[in-house]
Amino acid sequence: MKRKPNLILFGIDSLRSDHMSLYGYNRLTTPHIDKYVAGGTVFERQFSPHIPTTPGYSSMFTGMDCFGTDVVALRHEGGLGKHLHTLAEILGDGGYATTCVGFSANAASRGFQKYVDFTGWGAWKDGRSPKAENLNKVAIPELKRLAGEKQPFFLFMRHMDPHSPYLPPGPYERMFYDGNECDPKNKSLDPVMSFKPFCDYFASWFPPGCTDKDYVNAQYDGAIAYMDSCIANIFATIASLGIEEETLVVITSDHGETLYDHECWYDHHGLYECTLEVPLAFVWPGKIPAGVRVKDYTLQKDTTPTILDIMGVRSKIKFDGRSLLPRIQGKPWQPETEFYITEATWMRKHGWRTPEWKLIQALEPDFHFKPEIELYNVITDPDENHNLAKREPAVVALLQARMHEHIARREQETGRTNPMYTNLSWHGQKHGPYTSSKQAYDEMHIGSPNAAQKLQARELRRQRGQKKL
Repeated sequence: MKRKPNLILFGIDSLRSDHMSLYGYNRLTTPHIDKYVAGGTVFERQFSPHIPTTPGYSSMFTGMDCFGTDVVALRHEGGLGKHLHTLAEILGDGGYATTCVGFSANAASRGFQKYVDFTGWGAWKDGRSPKAENLNKVAIPELKRLAGEKQPFFLFMRHMDPHSPYLPPGPYERMFYDGNECDPKNKSLDPVMSFKPFCDYFASWFPPGCTDKDYVNAQYDGAIAYMDSCIANIFATIASLGIEEETLVVITSDHGETLYDHECWYDHHGLYECTLEVPLAFVWPGKIPAGVRVKDYTLQKDTTPTILDIMGVRSKIKFDGRSLLPRIQGKPWQPETEFYITEATWMRKHGWRTPEWKLIQALEPDFHFKPEIELYNVITDPDENHNLAKREPAVVALLQARMHEHIARREQETGRTNPMYTNLSWHGQKHGPYTSSKQAYDEMHIGSPNAAQKLQARELRRQRGQKKL
């Protein structure tokens, strides 16, 4: 009897596609990934509409949008709903061995049979952070174990290198920087270190006396390049095990990263393109066409339906997303060109994106003191630097109407209220929505990598308890 195909899924946290050489970035940050996915199909406009981590992975792993998952917040309360079936649960029920590396304490990781963790955080005082090497130390032995078993397997790995703190080991910390990061004449980090909600966190991992934003940006790129070199080791292990022709490899991310953009300093909040666009690639020799680049818009909710379709796994689930396999095979295809976007990270906002326009509307004041409504022409202003909301009120009204029409339709289809309206504890404070930007600025704070880690995921014990429900 022919063995079912294996699945290896790389979920690279906080990886914005425009900082990958795979997507045309001018720095050679991902040479090993570039070479590997040349043997498969790459999607060039993959969006993660519901950010950040928890809603992003919830959509990725269930094939549902935020109305289907009922998850919109980073600090999602409780586990996933019982109405949902995760990719790990679907494959596990189909006889697969399933292992999750580095994501055990998040609600979105429900359903794996085995969880393996590694050290993925650090601070300046702890030295450089070899996150990807720490992952390899636990993931490669697990990959070898799974490959040696009789049953097919699903191995998910959550790489953390592009997630702050950006502290890649040498020589990657200076791979893309040759200046003086402590030049007293450089004032580019002054506004960053003056931002009270985050400045203590930045001080915990920026080099003492650092003044240059370009140095910090180069650390992000260096972290990606370092991770890429470590991922090459996993690619080599796949080849040495002789499982390439029976294994689907998927590379993607939960969301992007802001870096210095839009004054959303070195994080992943703000519904801008840098946080919404992520990589997506499928590799399976002999099954997935090599050298194909797809320019159509695709969404996070399409990931699980596509994986199952490629692997030939049948499911009775009615996904919100759809399989991308017909598009991979060059069959007739109608892309989904406009879609609802949400975030509940450090701000609670939603919006509507079309091929030409992006509307961002605040549901409560944010700590950046940004206007309630933002409108960008993503064709003439791809970096979203010019808010046209006041100049184009008719466009704002049109997009608002499209957004609210979509919300009403999805609420009716799911029988649930839009979670953006009901999840009022997204900020982790013991009160209702913020009434002013000043209140948000004064109350929201992150002070250390350890605090960031706690905000990123629920306690392991609680998650394990949810898994048993």
